[in-house]
Amino acid sequence: MRIAVHSLHHAALDRRTKGMMMASKEKRDFSRRSLLKGAGAAMAVVAAATGKVDAAERPPRRLTTAPPLGWNSFDSYRGREDEKSMLDNLELFSKKLKPHGYEYFVIDGGWFRQDGSEYLDGYGRYLPAPAKFPNGFKPLVARAHDLGIKFGLWMVRGIPIQAVSKDLTIKGTPYRASSIANKEDVSTWYKGNYGVDTTKPGAQEYYTSLVELLASWEIDFIKWDDIVPHPDEIEAAANAVDACKQPIVLSLSPGDHVKLSDVPAYRRADMVRITGDVWDNRKDLEKAFERWELLQDYGGDGFWLDLDMIPFGDLANRGNASQPFRKDNFTPEQKRSFMAQRALAASPLFMGGNLPTSDEFSIGLVTHPGMLACNQNGVVGKLVRRTPPIEVWKTPNKTRKNQGWLGIFNRSTERASVVLRSLDLGLDKGGSWRFEDVWRGVRLAEGLGSRLDLAPDGSAFLRYELD
Repeated sequence: MRIAVHSLHHAALDRRTKGMMMASKEKRDFSRRSLLKGAGAAMAVVAAATGKVDAAERPPRRLTTAPPLGWNSFDSYRGREDEKSMLDNLELFSKKLKPHGYEYFVIDGGWFRQDGSEYLDGYGRYLPAPAKFPNGFKPLVARAHDLGIKFGLWMVRGIPIQAVSKDLTIKGTPYRASSIANKEDVSTWYKGNYGVDTTKPGAQEYYTSLVELLASWEIDFIKWDDIVPHPDEIEAAANAVDACKQPIVLSLSPGDHVKLSDVPAYRRADMVRITGDVWDNRKDLEKAFERWELLQDYGGDGFWLDLDMIPFGDLANRGNASQPFRKDNFTPEQKRSFMAQRALAASPLFMGGNLPTSDEFSIGLVTHPGMLACNQNGVVGKLVRRTPPIEVWKTPNKTRKNQGWLGIFNRSTERASVVLRSLDLGLDKGGSWRFEDVWRGVRLAEGLGSRLDLAPDGSAFLRYELD
Protein backbone atom coordinates (compact mmCIF):
# COMPACT_ATOMS: atom_id res chain seq x y z
CA MET A 1 0.00 0.00 0.00
CA ARG A 2 1.27 3.47 -0.86
CA ILE A 3 0.10 6.45 1.20
CA ALA A 4 0.17 9.75 -0.67
CA VAL A 5 0.26 12.88 1.48
CA HIS A 6 0.55 15.58 -1.15
CA SER A 7 0.39 18.56 1.21
CA LEU A 8 0.79 18.52 4.97
CA HIS A 9 -1.70 20.46 7.10
CA HIS A 10 -3.09 20.72 10.61
CA ALA A 11 -4.99 17.66 11.77
CA ALA A 12 -6.51 16.41 14.98
CA LEU A 13 -4.09 14.66 17.28
CA ASP A 14 -4.09 10.92 16.71
CA ARG A 15 -4.53 8.33 19.44
CA ARG A 16 -0.81 8.19 20.26
CA THR A 17 -0.88 11.61 21.88
CA LYS A 18 -4.45 12.17 23.10
CA GLY A 19 -3.41 11.07 26.55
CA MET A 20 -0.81 13.82 26.64
CA MET A 21 -3.44 16.55 26.26
CA MET A 22 -4.17 16.12 29.97
CA ALA A 23 -0.79 17.67 30.63
CA SER A 24 -1.29 20.70 28.35
CA LYS A 25 -2.53 23.09 31.04
CA GLU A 26 0.31 22.04 33.33
CA LYS A 27 2.76 22.67 30.49
CA ARG A 28 1.48 26.20 29.96
CA ASP A 29 2.18 26.97 33.61
CA PHE A 30 5.89 26.25 33.18
CA SER A 31 7.40 29.22 31.38
CA ARG A 32 11.20 29.37 31.46
CA ARG A 33 10.99 32.10 34.10
CA SER A 34 8.69 30.08 36.34
CA LEU A 35 10.91 27.02 35.97
CA LEU A 36 13.95 28.92 37.18
CA LYS A 37 11.96 30.51 39.98
CA GLY A 38 10.62 27.11 41.00
CA ALA A 39 14.09 25.61 41.00
CA GLY A 40 15.33 28.42 43.23
CA ALA A 41 12.47 27.91 45.66
CA ALA A 42 13.11 24.17 45.84
CA MET A 43 16.80 24.77 46.52
CA ALA A 44 15.90 27.23 49.26
CA VAL A 45 13.87 24.55 51.04
CA VAL A 46 16.79 22.13 50.94
CA ALA A 47 19.20 24.81 52.13
CA ALA A 48 16.95 25.66 55.06
CA ALA A 49 16.63 22.00 56.00
CA THR A 50 20.33 21.19 55.85
CA GLY A 51 21.99 24.49 56.67
CA LYS A 52 24.70 23.43 54.24
CA VAL A 53 24.01 25.02 50.88
CA ASP A 54 23.08 28.57 50.00
CA ALA A 55 21.24 27.20 46.98
CA ALA A 56 18.45 29.80 46.89
CA GLU A 57 20.88 32.42 45.65
CA ARG A 58 22.51 30.19 43.06
CA PRO A 59 20.94 29.37 39.66
CA PRO A 60 21.16 25.79 38.40
CA ARG A 61 24.75 24.85 37.51
CA ARG A 62 25.48 24.50 33.83
CA LEU A 63 28.55 22.55 32.71
CA THR A 64 27.43 21.55 29.22
CA THR A 65 26.85 24.21 26.58
CA ALA A 66 25.71 21.57 24.07
CA PRO A 67 24.16 18.10 24.47
CA PRO A 68 26.78 15.73 25.93
CA LEU A 69 28.23 13.09 23.60
CA GLY A 70 29.56 9.79 24.88
CA TRP A 71 29.44 6.00 25.22
CA ASN A 72 27.71 3.96 27.92
CA SER A 73 28.33 0.27 28.67
CA PHE A 74 24.78 -0.77 29.55
CA ASP A 75 23.43 -1.74 26.13
CA SER A 76 26.38 -4.00 25.35
CA TYR A 77 27.46 -5.34 28.78
CA ARG A 78 24.58 -5.10 31.29
CA GLY A 79 26.65 -5.91 34.37
CA ARG A 80 29.42 -7.89 32.64
CA GLU A 81 31.83 -4.93 32.56
CA ASP A 82 35.39 -5.58 33.69
CA GLU A 83 38.71 -3.78 33.49
CA LYS A 84 39.89 -5.39 30.23
CA SER A 85 36.64 -4.97 28.29
CA MET A 86 36.31 -1.36 29.38
CA LEU A 87 39.94 -0.56 28.48
CA ASP A 88 39.35 -2.14 25.05
CA ASN A 89 36.28 0.02 24.50
CA LEU A 90 38.07 3.11 25.80
CA GLU A 91 40.86 2.70 23.23
CA LEU A 92 38.31 2.37 20.41
CA PHE A 93 36.37 5.34 21.80
CA SER A 94 39.48 7.48 21.40
CA LYS A 95 39.80 6.42 17.75
CA LYS A 96 36.19 6.15 16.56
CA LEU A 97 34.20 8.67 18.60
CA LYS A 98 36.47 11.24 20.22
CA PRO A 99 37.62 12.79 16.90
CA HIS A 100 33.97 13.71 16.29
CA GLY A 101 33.46 15.48 19.63
CA TYR A 102 32.42 12.55 21.81
CA GLU A 103 33.71 13.18 25.32
CA TYR A 104 32.19 10.98 28.07
CA PHE A 105 33.01 7.30 28.68
CA VAL A 106 30.53 5.85 31.20
CA ILE A 107 30.47 2.49 32.99
CA ASP A 108 26.90 1.58 33.87
CA GLY A 109 25.41 -0.62 36.61
CA GLY A 110 27.02 -3.68 38.10
CA TRP A 111 30.52 -2.36 38.73
CA PHE A 112 30.16 -2.88 42.51
CA ARG A 113 28.37 -6.26 42.35
CA GLN A 114 30.03 -9.65 42.41
CA ASP A 115 28.59 -13.10 43.19
CA GLY A 116 25.32 -11.52 44.27
CA SER A 117 26.94 -9.16 46.75
CA GLU A 118 27.74 -5.46 46.76
CA TYR A 119 31.16 -4.20 47.77
CA LEU A 120 30.99 -1.33 50.27
CA ASP A 121 33.41 0.64 52.35
CA GLY A 122 32.92 1.24 56.08
CA TYR A 123 30.58 4.16 55.39
CA GLY A 124 28.13 2.30 53.17
CA ARG A 125 29.56 3.57 49.88
CA TYR A 126 30.05 1.44 46.78
CA LEU A 127 33.51 0.09 45.86
CA PRO A 128 34.52 -1.59 42.58
CA ALA A 129 34.08 -5.38 42.68
CA PRO A 130 37.64 -6.75 42.92
CA ALA A 131 37.12 -9.64 40.49
CA LYS A 132 35.97 -7.17 37.82
CA PHE A 133 38.20 -4.21 38.63
CA PRO A 134 41.15 -5.55 40.64
CA ASN A 135 42.94 -2.19 40.43
CA GLY A 136 39.85 -0.12 41.16
CA PHE A 137 39.14 2.53 38.56
CA LYS A 138 42.60 4.09 38.67
CA PRO A 139 43.92 2.54 35.39
CA LEU A 140 40.72 3.38 33.51
CA VAL A 141 40.45 6.95 34.77
CA ALA A 142 44.14 7.61 34.18
CA ARG A 143 43.99 6.26 30.64
CA ALA A 144 40.79 8.19 29.87
CA HIS A 145 42.30 11.45 31.06
CA ASP A 146 45.53 10.77 29.16
CA LEU A 147 43.39 10.45 26.02
CA GLY A 148 41.45 13.64 26.79
CA ILE A 149 38.29 11.70 27.63
CA LYS A 150 36.04 12.26 30.65
CA PHE A 151 35.13 9.26 32.79
CA GLY A 152 31.71 8.52 34.26
CA LEU A 153 30.02 5.99 36.56
CA TRP A 154 26.51 4.77 37.23
CA MET A 155 25.00 5.28 40.67
CA VAL A 156 21.64 4.29 42.09
CA ARG A 157 19.35 6.18 44.43
CA GLY A 158 19.25 5.47 48.12
CA ILE A 159 21.42 3.63 50.62
CA PRO A 160 22.41 -0.07 50.37
CA ILE A 161 20.28 -2.43 52.43
CA GLN A 162 23.55 -4.13 53.36
CA ALA A 163 24.78 -0.85 54.92
CA VAL A 164 21.55 -0.53 56.90
CA SER A 165 21.73 -4.16 58.09
CA LYS A 166 25.25 -3.50 59.40
CA ASP A 167 24.14 -0.06 60.62
CA LEU A 168 27.27 1.57 59.25
CA THR A 169 28.28 5.09 60.23
CA ILE A 170 27.64 7.97 57.84
CA LYS A 171 31.01 9.54 57.16
CA GLY A 172 31.81 12.64 59.20
CA THR A 173 28.66 12.39 61.36
CA PRO A 174 27.42 10.64 64.50
CA TYR A 175 24.51 9.23 62.47
CA ARG A 176 23.98 5.67 61.30
CA ALA A 177 22.64 4.21 58.09
CA SER A 178 19.49 2.97 59.82
CA SER A 179 18.59 6.50 60.91
CA ILE A 180 18.21 7.81 57.34
CA ALA A 181 16.85 4.72 55.57
CA ASN A 182 13.20 4.59 54.54
CA LYS A 183 12.56 0.86 54.71
CA GLU A 184 9.15 1.27 53.07
CA ASP A 185 10.82 2.62 49.94
CA VAL A 186 12.45 -0.04 47.76
CA SER A 187 12.74 0.35 43.99
CA THR A 188 10.48 -1.78 41.81
CA TRP A 189 13.50 -2.90 39.77
CA TYR A 190 16.61 -2.44 41.94
CA LYS A 191 16.18 -4.35 45.18
CA GLY A 192 19.55 -3.60 46.77
CA ASN A 193 18.74 -0.20 48.30
CA TYR A 194 16.32 1.56 50.59
CA GLY A 195 15.31 5.11 49.79
CA VAL A 196 16.84 7.89 51.87
CA ASP A 197 14.55 10.01 54.04
CA THR A 198 15.98 13.42 53.23
CA THR A 199 14.27 15.05 56.22
CA LYS A 200 16.50 13.08 58.61
CA PRO A 201 19.82 14.37 60.01
CA GLY A 202 22.68 12.75 58.14
CA ALA A 203 20.76 12.26 54.89
CA GLN A 204 22.41 15.10 53.00
CA GLU A 205 25.77 14.18 54.51
CA TYR A 206 25.40 10.65 53.15
CA TYR A 207 24.78 11.87 49.61
CA THR A 208 27.65 14.32 49.96
CA SER A 209 29.96 11.51 51.08
CA LEU A 210 29.02 9.46 47.99
CA VAL A 211 30.02 12.27 45.65
CA GLU A 212 33.19 12.97 47.64
CA LEU A 213 34.30 9.37 47.13
CA LEU A 214 33.62 9.52 43.40
CA ALA A 215 35.46 12.83 43.15
CA SER A 216 38.47 11.26 44.89
CA TRP A 217 38.55 8.80 41.97
CA GLU A 218 38.51 11.81 39.59
CA ILE A 219 35.08 10.96 38.16
CA ASP A 220 33.73 13.56 35.70
CA PHE A 221 30.16 12.30 35.10
CA ILE A 222 27.52 10.60 37.26
CA LYS A 223 24.50 8.81 35.86
CA TRP A 224 22.18 8.61 38.89
CA ASP A 225 19.52 5.97 38.32
CA ASP A 226 16.13 5.27 39.91
CA ILE A 227 16.05 8.92 41.00
CA VAL A 228 13.77 10.75 38.54
CA PRO A 229 10.56 9.85 40.46
CA HIS A 230 12.09 11.16 43.72
CA PRO A 231 12.67 14.94 43.59
CA ASP A 232 13.77 15.08 47.23
CA GLU A 233 16.69 12.74 46.55
CA ILE A 234 17.44 14.60 43.29
CA GLU A 235 17.93 17.71 45.42
CA ALA A 236 20.23 15.83 47.81
CA ALA A 237 22.33 14.45 44.94
CA ALA A 238 22.47 17.85 43.22
CA ASN A 239 23.48 19.57 46.48
CA ALA A 240 26.31 17.07 46.84
CA VAL A 241 27.52 17.63 43.28
CA ASP A 242 27.27 21.40 43.66
CA ALA A 243 29.31 21.29 46.86
CA CYS A 244 32.06 19.26 45.17
CA LYS A 245 35.12 21.25 44.09
CA GLN A 246 35.54 19.04 41.03
CA PRO A 247 33.13 19.78 38.13
CA ILE A 248 30.91 16.73 37.63
CA VAL A 249 28.14 16.43 35.04
CA LEU A 250 24.95 15.05 36.61
CA SER A 251 22.59 12.85 34.60
CA LEU A 252 19.23 11.67 36.02
CA SER A 253 17.48 8.40 35.15
CA PRO A 254 15.16 6.70 34.29
CA GLY A 255 12.33 8.57 32.55
CA ASP A 256 9.42 6.16 32.85
CA HIS A 257 7.57 8.40 35.32
CA VAL A 258 8.78 11.89 34.47
CA LYS A 259 6.45 14.60 35.85
CA LEU A 260 6.14 18.16 34.63
CA SER A 261 5.61 19.29 38.23
CA ASP A 262 9.10 18.00 39.06
CA VAL A 263 10.89 19.91 36.29
CA PRO A 264 12.39 22.41 38.78
CA ALA A 265 14.15 19.52 40.52
CA TYR A 266 15.28 18.00 37.22
CA ARG A 267 16.83 21.31 36.25
CA ARG A 268 19.32 20.95 39.10
CA ALA A 269 21.04 18.41 36.82
CA ASP A 270 22.62 18.75 33.38
CA MET A 271 20.41 16.14 31.71
CA VAL A 272 17.32 14.09 32.53
CA ARG A 273 16.01 10.94 30.93
CA ILE A 274 12.48 11.43 29.64
CA THR A 275 11.92 7.84 28.46
CA GLY A 276 12.22 4.40 29.96
CA ASP A 277 14.94 2.15 28.58
CA VAL A 278 15.06 2.38 24.79
CA TRP A 279 15.99 -0.70 22.81
CA ASP A 280 16.23 -1.61 19.13
CA ASN A 281 12.55 -1.99 18.34
CA ARG A 282 9.80 0.05 16.74
CA LYS A 283 7.82 0.44 19.97
CA ASP A 284 10.68 2.27 21.65
CA LEU A 285 11.22 4.50 18.62
CA GLU A 286 7.57 5.53 18.94
CA LYS A 287 7.91 6.03 22.69
CA ALA A 288 10.66 8.57 22.16
CA PHE A 289 8.44 10.63 19.84
CA GLU A 290 5.72 10.78 22.49
CA ARG A 291 8.04 11.93 25.28
CA TRP A 292 9.79 14.46 23.03
CA GLU A 293 6.41 16.03 22.24
CA LEU A 294 5.39 16.14 25.88
CA LEU A 295 8.57 17.94 26.99
CA GLN A 296 9.55 19.87 23.86
CA ASP A 297 9.19 23.22 25.65
CA TYR A 298 11.56 22.51 28.53
CA GLY A 299 15.03 21.58 27.29
CA GLY A 300 18.04 23.53 26.08
CA ASP A 301 20.38 26.16 27.52
CA GLY A 302 22.52 23.59 29.32
CA PHE A 303 19.62 21.37 30.47
CA TRP A 304 19.15 18.46 28.10
CA LEU A 305 16.22 16.10 27.51
CA ASP A 306 17.73 12.62 27.27
CA LEU A 307 15.96 10.17 24.93
CA ASP A 308 18.24 7.37 26.20
CA MET A 309 21.19 5.59 24.66
CA ILE A 310 21.74 4.56 21.06
CA PRO A 311 21.24 0.76 20.81
CA PHE A 312 23.18 0.32 17.56
CA GLY A 313 25.76 -2.31 16.67
CA ASP A 314 26.65 -5.24 18.92
CA LEU A 315 24.39 -5.37 21.99
CA ALA A 316 24.27 -7.59 25.06
CA ASN A 317 22.91 -11.05 24.37
CA ARG A 318 21.69 -11.91 27.84
CA GLY A 319 21.74 -15.52 28.94
CA ASN A 320 24.12 -16.65 26.20
CA ALA A 321 27.65 -16.92 27.55
CA SER A 322 29.00 -18.44 24.33
CA GLN A 323 27.68 -15.53 22.24
CA PRO A 324 27.71 -12.47 24.53
CA PHE A 325 26.70 -10.04 21.78
CA ARG A 326 23.92 -9.86 19.21
CA LYS A 327 23.34 -7.54 16.26
CA ASP A 328 20.76 -4.79 16.69
CA ASN A 329 17.34 -5.28 15.07
CA PHE A 330 16.82 -1.86 13.48
CA THR A 331 16.51 -1.41 9.73
CA PRO A 332 18.81 1.19 8.13
CA GLU A 333 15.83 3.54 7.73
CA GLN A 334 14.84 3.15 11.37
CA LYS A 335 18.42 3.97 12.37
CA ARG A 336 18.40 7.14 10.29
CA SER A 337 15.06 8.19 11.81
CA PHE A 338 16.35 7.36 15.29
CA MET A 339 19.38 9.63 14.84
CA ALA A 340 17.42 12.41 13.12
CA GLN A 341 14.99 12.36 16.04
CA ARG A 342 17.78 12.76 18.59
CA ALA A 343 19.60 15.40 16.57
CA LEU A 344 16.46 17.54 16.20
CA ALA A 345 15.55 17.06 19.89
CA ALA A 346 19.04 18.13 21.06
CA SER A 347 19.18 14.89 23.06
CA PRO A 348 22.48 13.76 24.58
CA LEU A 349 24.01 11.10 22.33
CA PHE A 350 25.49 8.05 24.07
CA MET A 351 26.44 5.15 21.83
CA GLY A 352 25.59 1.79 23.40
CA GLY A 353 27.07 -0.83 21.10
CA ASN A 354 30.32 -2.67 21.84
CA LEU A 355 32.91 -0.51 20.06
CA PRO A 356 35.47 -3.21 19.12
CA THR A 357 32.88 -5.18 17.11
CA SER A 358 30.06 -2.77 16.10
CA ASP A 359 29.49 -2.18 12.38
CA GLU A 360 30.84 0.83 10.52
CA PHE A 361 27.39 1.88 9.26
CA SER A 362 26.25 2.43 12.86
CA ILE A 363 29.45 4.25 13.78
CA GLY A 364 29.07 6.38 10.65
CA LEU A 365 25.56 7.47 11.64
CA VAL A 366 26.47 8.49 15.19
CA THR A 367 29.50 10.46 13.96
CA HIS A 368 27.89 12.02 10.86
CA PRO A 369 28.97 15.69 10.75
CA GLY A 370 25.63 16.98 9.43
CA MET A 371 23.68 15.16 12.13
CA LEU A 372 26.07 16.37 14.83
CA ALA A 373 25.79 19.97 13.62
CA CYS A 374 22.04 19.83 14.24
CA ASN A 375 22.42 18.11 17.61
CA GLN A 376 25.17 20.39 18.89
CA ASN A 377 23.14 23.43 17.83
CA GLY A 378 21.48 22.77 21.18
CA VAL A 379 17.92 23.81 20.31
CA VAL A 380 15.05 21.42 21.09
CA GLY A 381 12.94 21.03 17.98
CA LYS A 382 9.17 21.52 17.98
CA LEU A 383 6.36 19.64 16.28
CA VAL A 384 4.97 21.93 13.56
CA ARG A 385 2.60 19.65 11.61
CA ARG A 386 0.93 16.29 11.99
CA THR A 387 -1.09 14.56 9.29
CA PRO A 388 -0.94 10.89 10.21
CA PRO A 389 1.19 9.07 9.45
CA ILE A 390 3.44 12.08 8.69
CA GLU A 391 4.94 14.43 11.29
CA VAL A 392 7.12 17.48 10.66
CA TRP A 393 9.55 18.66 13.34
CA LYS A 394 11.58 21.87 13.05
CA THR A 395 14.78 22.96 14.82
CA PRO A 396 15.94 26.52 14.03
CA ASN A 397 19.61 27.41 13.92
CA LYS A 398 20.26 29.36 17.13
CA THR A 399 22.79 31.76 15.58
CA ARG A 400 21.69 32.08 11.94
CA LYS A 401 18.31 33.52 11.04
CA ASN A 402 16.24 31.66 8.45
CA GLN A 403 18.33 28.51 8.74
CA GLY A 404 17.81 25.24 10.57
CA TRP A 405 16.78 21.62 10.22
CA LEU A 406 13.59 19.70 9.49
CA GLY A 407 12.60 16.13 10.20
CA ILE A 408 9.73 14.71 8.13
CA PHE A 409 8.90 11.36 9.72
CA ASN A 410 6.73 8.54 8.42
CA ARG A 411 5.36 7.02 11.62
CA SER A 412 3.83 4.00 9.97
CA THR A 413 4.81 0.57 8.70
CA GLU A 414 3.75 1.46 5.13
CA ARG A 415 5.48 3.62 2.55
CA ALA A 416 4.40 7.25 2.23
CA SER A 417 5.15 10.22 -0.01
CA VAL A 418 5.07 13.93 0.71
CA VAL A 419 5.35 17.14 -1.26
CA LEU A 420 7.18 20.03 0.41
CA ARG A 421 5.04 23.16 0.97
CA SER A 422 6.38 26.14 2.93
CA LEU A 423 3.41 26.57 5.28
CA ASP A 424 3.37 22.86 6.03
CA LEU A 425 7.01 23.11 7.14
CA GLY A 426 6.58 26.12 9.41
CA LEU A 427 8.44 28.41 6.98
CA ASP A 428 7.43 31.84 5.65
CA LYS A 429 5.24 31.50 2.59
CA GLY A 430 6.93 34.21 0.56
CA GLY A 431 10.50 32.94 0.91
CA SER A 432 12.60 31.03 -1.59
CA TRP A 433 13.85 28.11 0.47
CA ARG A 434 16.70 25.72 -0.23
CA PHE A 435 16.83 22.20 1.23
CA GLU A 436 19.72 19.82 1.65
CA ASP A 437 19.51 16.15 2.54
CA VAL A 438 21.57 15.94 5.74
CA TRP A 439 22.67 12.32 5.31
CA ARG A 440 23.71 12.61 1.66
CA GLY A 441 24.82 16.25 1.67
CA VAL A 442 22.87 16.79 -1.57
CA ARG A 443 20.66 19.77 -2.34
CA LEU A 444 17.05 19.06 -3.36
CA ALA A 445 16.98 20.46 -6.90
CA GLU A 446 13.30 21.40 -6.89
CA GLY A 447 13.21 23.01 -3.44
CA LEU A 448 9.61 23.66 -2.48
CA GLY A 449 7.49 21.27 -4.48
CA SER A 450 9.94 18.40 -4.10
CA ARG A 451 8.29 15.03 -3.69
CA LEU A 452 9.88 12.73 -1.10
CA ASP A 453 9.28 8.99 -0.86
CA LEU A 454 9.56 7.73 2.72
CA ALA A 455 10.14 4.10 3.67
CA PRO A 456 8.27 2.49 6.60
CA ASP A 457 9.51 4.24 9.76
CA GLY A 458 11.63 6.34 7.41
CA SER A 459 12.26 10.05 7.34
CA ALA A 460 13.66 12.99 5.44
CA PHE A 461 16.27 14.84 7.49
CA LEU A 462 16.79 18.22 5.82
CA ARG A 463 18.77 21.38 6.42
CA TYR A 464 16.83 24.46 5.29
CA GLU A 465 18.00 27.95 4.44
CA LEU A 466 16.49 31.06 2.86
CA ASP A 467 17.94 31.50 -0.63
